[in-house]
Amino acid sequence: MGNRHKAREFTLQILYQHDMVDTPVEEAIELFWRDIQAPREVYDFSNRLVYGVLAHRDEIDKLLARYSENWSLERMNGVDRNVLRIAAYEILCCDEIPKNVTINEAVEIGKRFGTEDSGAFINGIIDKIARDYKHGGDNGGAKDRANGKNPPAEGGPAAGEPAGDDFADHGTEE
Repeated sequence: MGNRHKAREFTLQILYQHDMVDTPVEEAIELFWRDIQAPREVYDFSNRLVYGVLAHRDEIDKLLARYSENWSLERMNGVDRNVLRIAAYEILCCDEIPKNVTINEAVEIGKRFGTEDSGAFINGIIDKIARDYKHGGDNGGAKDRANGKNPPAEGGPAAGEPAGDDFADHGTEE
């Protein structure tokens, strides 16, 4: 199992705790990493995903709501919802990660942690998003923006401001 795969699994666990128990993110991260020994690359990539998903959560959730026909986010189980959030963030904001890798990882993690139907459910939604959206180019600055340290590109929302549908600006593939 590769370092990034492990980091995605850890990200799911942190986001799940934050989502289901409404634990503040810093507390969820601290509690999680307290007892986990992992290479620095795993820690860094996982935290990048956690902060990225949370910084863009409203936009990601709107996107997932559009692509998940007949399923509200509230109806989805917590594992599927958070795997979808991670994968959507990667597709939209992580240029260096090939879309097919993101899709495969999301499906595998969904199968491992979700229900017997999770893999197909996740694949159906993420595949549609991947076909329609080009990478957004965030490449890791979401944590800093979430903490108000790195302002967004000109015309983008400042940290703490509603972002609207930022992902709509990333264009679609023809």
